[in-house]
Amino acid sequence: MSNKEKVLKTLKYLAVWTVYAVIIGIVVGLVGFAFDKALEFANEFRGENKWLLFLMPVAGVIIVAMYRGLGVKIPRGTNRILKSAEDGEEVALRVAPMIFAATTLTHMTGGSAGREGAALQLGGSIANFIGRLGRKLSENSSAKGGFLRPDLRIITMCGMAAGFSALFGAPLASAVFALEVTNNVMRYAALYPSMMASITAAVTVKLLGGHPMFYAITEVPDFAPTAVVQSLTLGALVGLLAILFVFVMEKTGELYAHFFKNQYLRVLVGAALVIGLSLLEGSGDYNGAGGAIINRALEGDAVWYAFILKIVFTALTLGAGFKGGEIVPILFTGATFGCVVGTLLGLPAGFAAGLCMMALFCGATNCPLASIFLAYELFQGKGLVLCALAITVSYLVSGRFSLYTAQKLSFSKLSLDGEEDV
Repeated sequence: MSNKEKVLKTLKYLAVWTVYAVIIGIVVGLVGFAFDKALEFANEFRGENKWLLFLMPVAGVIIVAMYRGLGVKIPRGTNRILKSAEDGEEVALRVAPMIFAATTLTHMTGGSAGREGAALQLGGSIANFIGRLGRKLSENSSAKGGFLRPDLRIITMCGMAAGFSALFGAPLASAVFALEVTNNVMRYAALYPSMMASITAAVTVKLLGGHPMFYAITEVPDFAPTAVVQSLTLGALVGLLAILFVFVMEKTGELYAHFFKNQYLRVLVGAALVIGLSLLEGSGDYNGAGGAIINRALEGDAVWYAFILKIVFTALTLGAGFKGGEIVPILFTGATFGCVVGTLLGLPAGFAAGLCMMALFCGATNCPLASIFLAYELFQGKGLVLCALAITVSYLVSGRFSLYTAQKLSFSKLSLDGEEDV
C-alpha cells in the first residue's frame, strides 16, 4: 500500500467514525439526559412519599415480568454489553427501554442502586443497533470496501462512552473507561470514535441544560512524604475493600439463585429484606443511589458503618434481580470509608473521601487510567498525584477480582512476562 493510499484510508476512517460517533453521541446524550431526569424525579418523589418503599415487591415482579416477556435474561446486564464490546455480539435494542424503566422503578421504590452502570447498557444497546443499521446500509450500498460497515465492537464502545459521559459529564474518563473496562489491553483504534461520542454526548446534555458532576474538595494535603505514605496505605486498604465489595456482590447473587430458583420469588425475598433493613435503619440514607451521603462524606461527615450498610443494601437489591448500576454505590462506599479511615491515618476527611471514591472505583472495575481521568474531572485536578497513587495501589491489591464477570484481564498485574497473579 502506497503512502497516498494509507492517507486516504485514514481519512476515510476518520470521516466514517466521526459520523457514527456524532450520531451515537447525540442519540445517547438525549436518552441519557432523559434517564437522568427520570431517576432524579424518582428519587425526589420517593423522598416525599416514604410509603413507596412498600411497593418494592410490586416493582420487582414488574421488572421480572418485563424481562421475561421480552426474552432478555436478567443476570446479563452490563456483562452483555462488555461481551459485545469484546467480540461484536449483537445486543437487542429492547434492552434500552427495559433498563430505563427497570432502573427507574428500582430507584422509585427504594432499591439501592446507581445509574452509570445502567447508562452503559443504555448506550451500548442503542449504539449496537445503530451499528447494525450501518451494516445493512453497507450491504445495500454500491460503495466498495464496506465504507459504511462499522465494527460492532468499536460501535458498542462508543455507546458505552456516550452513556457514561451523559450521566457523569466526564468525557475523558468515559472514553478511556469504555476502552479499558473490557480487558487491560487498550485498543487504540477505538480511542477516537469513543472520545468523539463521549464529547458529543456531554455537549448534548449541556445544551439541554444538564450539568457535569463536580465535587468540591476544600482541604488538600501538601505533596510531602507523609501524605504519600498515607495515600499509599489508604489505597492498599481500599484495594482490600474492593475485594470485599465484589465478593459480597457475587456471593449474594449466587445465594439468591441457589435458594430461590424462581425469579419472581427471588425479587420478592430481596424486596422484603431491603424493606426490613430500611425500617430497622430508619434514615433512608441507603435507599436509592445516595448522592447526598457522598456529598456529606466529602464535607467530612460520615458514620463509621455507612460503607458496610451500603454494600449490604446494594448486594441485596441487585442480587435479587432489581436493575441499576453499581458505580454510584461504589462511590458511596469509597467516600464514607475514606472519610472515616482517612482521618485515622491523618488525612483531611474530605480529601480522603474523594481519594477512596476513585481508588475503589478502580479496584472494582480494574480501570486505573479511567479512574485517574475521572479524579481529574470530578475534582478539577485537586490532589491528583496522591489520588493517582492510591488508585494504582488499589488496582494492584485488588488482583483479579472484578465487578464484571465478562471482564477479561489479559495480562498479569505483577509481571510483564504474563505470569499469573498470586
